[in-house]
Amino acid sequence: MNVSLHQLKVFIAVAREQSFTRAAREFDLTQSAVSRCIRELEDAIDLKLFDRTTRQVELTSAGATLERRIGRLLDEIELTLLEGRAAHEGHTGLVIVASNPVLSTGWVPEALARCAKVSPALVVSMRDLSQSAVMTAVAQGEVDFGLVSGAEPLPADGCIDGLRAQPLFATPLCAVLPATHPLAKETTLTWAALESMPLVTLNEDSGVRAAVARALGSGRARGRPLQALGHVAAVWRMVELQLGVGILPVGEHWPDVPEHLVVRPLTPDQRIVTQLVRRRNRSLRPNAETVWTQFASVDEAMDSAMTGAITPEPVVTEIGRPKGLARVA
Repeated sequence: MNVSLHQLKVFIAVAREQSFTRAAREFDLTQSAVSRCIRELEDAIDLKLFDRTTRQVELTSAGATLERRIGRLLDEIELTLLEGRAAHEGHTGLVIVASNPVLSTGWVPEALARCAKVSPALVVSMRDLSQSAVMTAVAQGEVDFGLVSGAEPLPADGCIDGLRAQPLFATPLCAVLPATHPLAKETTLTWAALESMPLVTLNEDSGVRAAVARALGSGRARGRPLQALGHVAAVWRMVELQLGVGILPVGEHWPDVPEHLVVRPLTPDQRIVTQLVRRRNRSLRPNAETVWTQFASVDEAMDSAMTGAITPEPVVTEIGRPKGLARVA
């Protein structure tokens, strides 16, 4: 059976218009060309589709059944093609993004709001995963792209583990303390000042714990606990109860520190770089590219902080306080 999509479209037009002449105008064809198209369709499927008289055209019983089913299928094909074109232009469809949970509670909703404003019909689905799971999901194509954070600088070519990364911003690690803590009277703190103290930070799901361990180095006193938790609020609560000094990224795009806690910059400067990751040598779908662009939109202040994080000399202002530092009491 050799039936073309054009033949089916002409058949539906004739059935709808009940006229070969009007259907011919719709396709910019001659009446004889439409008649030939219908005759070839009838021959191909071995069914008579129309009863023709000199005054009217009526569907046969077989033609009416075919018209109902083919009409729905053609509508579905048309809708699918339109949706495919819209998705290709980046305006509709589903885009899946993976992120560590801490970033999801910080600046990610702002990026989602930008996406909704630019492309209201585009659906962005977020998946909260650990850092390693984000990388795996991106590498295996389970998500369109991901967001991760960490202290490790990007390789010179910008590629890691078969993925391509784009840095967005950098946030300094700071000490978070109760106002009554003995160290709260200091303007800045050194990492060495924390070596013998119990500390509370974020776990590997956020990429922070490894950065803290690297900053502390080998001077960390044995036996002093380093608690690593999964949520920023849990770290704050531990600090409130004086169970340890909090070590957290503090800046515009991480959750704000509660007013009753104080923040102290740490020296030497150690930053957490937040970056987008995608598969190397694989183009994003146009709608995913649209979302990537919105997530990658960073302001000038963020760009300055990021530059400070990935160059040898950190960018600092005032009394050694890194740019972007939120609320120092």
